[in-house]
Amino acid sequence: MRVERISEHVWALSTWVVVPIRVWVVATEDGVTLVDAGLSTMARGILEFIARLGAGPLRRILLTHGHSDHTGAIDGVRRKHSVPVFAHAAEIPYMTGQLPYPRRRAAAATVASGVVQPLAEEVPGVLARVGGLRPYLTPGHSPGHVVYYHERDRVLLAGDLFTSRRGRLGRPMAIFTADMAEAVRSAAIVKRLRPDRLEVSHGGPVFHPAVQMDAYLAAADQT
Repeated sequence: MRVERISEHVWALSTWVVVPIRVWVVATEDGVTLVDAGLSTMARGILEFIARLGAGPLRRILLTHGHSDHTGAIDGVRRKHSVPVFAHAAEIPYMTGQLPYPRRRAAAATVASGVVQPLAEEVPGVLARVGGLRPYLTPGHSPGHVVYYHERDRVLLAGDLFTSRRGRLGRPMAIFTADMAEAVRSAAIVKRLRPDRLEVSHGGPVFHPAVQMDAYLAAADQT
């Protein structure tokens, strides 16, 4: 597993299985937060890195969404650290197999029922900060997709809101995206937050992504 320190408080852990798969470790005052859990084969590497980092115990797992390449290591990690797992409330019925994901014929659980808790809200519609990060609902790739913004480091952990190639933003993978038009609309969060660095699950970093947004949205309108 490749480890890269991407800011003062955030590390990216990645492997390659057909496409790159990235998860993130965030150091906070009370320990460590894991954002996404990749594949089951990543559990050992995640645990070893957290132990080696020495930034305190793992406190929580935050999920951008519930697809299997983002949830695979949850069980392996939680066998060592019985920590809470959080996702958006709108996503939980899909990842626990109560409902089929849009454009999928059948429901399929990627996380056992009762493991995942809903992200808290400060007020209705505004997600509360957690683990040093501010979550924002960005539906489209999945019904409850969320991005996490590290405000101090100005790093946006964007999950599958985008793909990227050679520093350029790309649309999420169409075959796995529930509603592409909605995903493109959700991308406007980048213009609002204007992060210095944007991280995606399947691709490399994008620096100052807001400068690309007008072109990204215009290209999407033409397809």
